[in-house]
Amino acid sequence: MGNKLIVNGVESNLTNQICTRCVQDKTVPGISFDKKGVCNYCDLHDSLCEIFPNDERGEIYLSQLFSKIKKKGKNNKYDCVIGISGGRDSTYLLYKAVKDWGLRPIAVHFNDGFDNPVAGENMLNAVKKLGVELRTITSDWREAKDLKLTFLKASTPDLNLGTDIGIAAAIYGVAHKEGIKNILIGQSFRTEGVKPLSWSYFDGDYLRNVQNKFGKVKLKSWSPDLPHFNFGVKELFYYTLVKGIKAYTPFYYMNYIRADAEKILKKELDWVYPGAHYFDDLYHSVIKYVHRVKFNIDLNMNSDAALVRSGQLDYKVALGRAHSIYKIEKEEIIELCINRLGITKKEFESYLALEPKTFKDYSTSYSYIKFARWPIYLLSRFNLIPRVTYEKYFKFVD
Repeated sequence: MGNKLIVNGVESNLTNQICTRCVQDKTVPGISFDKKGVCNYCDLHDSLCEIFPNDERGEIYLSQLFSKIKKKGKNNKYDCVIGISGGRDSTYLLYKAVKDWGLRPIAVHFNDGFDNPVAGENMLNAVKKLGVELRTITSDWREAKDLKLTFLKASTPDLNLGTDIGIAAAIYGVAHKEGIKNILIGQSFRTEGVKPLSWSYFDGDYLRNVQNKFGKVKLKSWSPDLPHFNFGVKELFYYTLVKGIKAYTPFYYMNYIRADAEKILKKELDWVYPGAHYFDDLYHSVIKYVHRVKFNIDLNMNSDAALVRSGQLDYKVALGRAHSIYKIEKEEIIELCINRLGITKKEFESYLALEPKTFKDYSTSYSYIKFARWPIYLLSRFNLIPRVTYEKYFKFVD
């Protein structure tokens, strides 16, 4: 790439450097390297491995955790909530919860109009075979569509923030409505890594402010049982501190191997690979394309790097596909999504031509989040929020 790199869509006077361990390079905001050429994201990975062991200590922790969940939920119809998309990770988490851990989950799916039909079939097959209730929370199409247009106009990488907020709000809303105190999340730093904050800033207040600035549709108001697209600092604190709803990431304590999980899902649940990681949502075709051509962002490099660190992907393979055109950037799918948004190709390209920005260019809750650094640290240690949140919001900010 020479001496000028594109970082978040902005040309920077940087000489490129690639991590000797995990393939991430200087296009990743907040990255630094030690004398051996190993990046600080690898250091974070190692420290998280110490905090979240996936050996016999992890097994003991999970056994104790599941006992507590069962005890707390014994008088309820369900003892936990699991959000599912039809993708590999969430489906496998649901499978493990029922088959191996003896839990009684309710599966919650958030639909904003861009579901991959293959993932939809996966969800129906899974809940039927596992005997689990599936509750689908369908957003108001006008809101969902307008939010996607809003973030194209805002010109930041956070193109999926509306969906991400909607998923979290749906899961916590169902937990509140059903009186469930435990949420299980199908994520792992060992397979997905930790995204730089400017690539994936999660803040419901940021969403509301950007929508007020660029949107045409007024978002529905918040209620605890039906949050809609409202999930900011106040809502999070209500669910966690007032109602005591906790979120856990069991994969952090497991030797979770994606290839092995796929084999089990295909055999036991007739699961079908949607085509790529995150492609349970068709709009990710647009996201991957915009990230690549406008911002020089490669989220797949971020997750591939995690798989390399975990020994699930060869370094040379990951290096060879870094910054390449991803397989889900299919012209027909991108055009389908654009048409579904109700805009023309010319309008879409005009959004691509806007000056690249990040969440820092807008009004957000980040100043309050920084002020609440130590309360957030404590919340993460008591599993009221995912523990990796602290590292992401305070240690990897460019």
